[in-house]
Amino acid sequence: MKLIRVWLSLAAAVGIAVSAPAMAQEKAGVRPGFEETQIAGEKIVLFRPDIKVGEQSMGGLFEPRAEWTDTARELIGAELERAQVNLSNELVKMPELDDEDAELLDEYQALFDTVSDSIIEYQFFPGNRLPTRKGGDFDWTLGPGTSRLAELSGARYGLFIMTEDQYGSTGRKIAQLFIGVQSGVHKGAAGLVDLQTGHVLWMNADLQMGGDVRDAEGVKKRVRQLLEDFPGSTPAAE
Repeated sequence: MKLIRVWLSLAAAVGIAVSAPAMAQEKAGVRPGFEETQIAGEKIVLFRPDIKVGEQSMGGLFEPRAEWTDTARELIGAELERAQVNLSNELVKMPELDDEDAELLDEYQALFDTVSDSIIEYQFFPGNRLPTRKGGDFDWTLGPGTSRLAELSGARYGLFIMTEDQYGSTGRKIAQLFIGVQSGVHKGAAGLVDLQTGHVLWMNADLQMGGDVRDAEGVKKRVRQLLEDFPGSTPAAE
């Protein structure tokens, strides 16, 4: 557990240096040397998506809405099952875990969220790249401790998914008109991880995701965006 907290601290430290400027954002990355053939025929464990849905207050604070989150979780789960037909790999759900193993998975999901934020800011916005990443190589990791998740799931590869939606309140929308603040947050990320090494092999992420996750049609669009260009996939129907 201590090792994961170290990884979280390092990832968070990277994530607070600067904020992303308003410029074109790249949306996908693939680890150098990774080929689709590496995962051919492999089952991929799908970890429970990390879903946050709520309202953005007039002051910009996130106010969780349990009913929206529950609806989004149910709809996204169902849409991921339907999206299976467009993937060349079988997605299997992570078995229910107890005690320390459940805590371990929670920590890795939190780590993925932190790392995905860093990837968006310091990989997908070229102007923000740190000196060690000026070459643009997509070289990110969750650390070798993910091998425990491989043992628990029986799969070498894992798919992490996170979405966060903050719908602007009436007060926030009014403030947007008069003082130019941003109203609403709609970000998401999907990442394929080699659980034996912790390397992030592929990621698709965006700070401006489409689709209202509170209804079925919106979720269909959101999941299609999250899984766009997934290794070995075929394009989903509009």
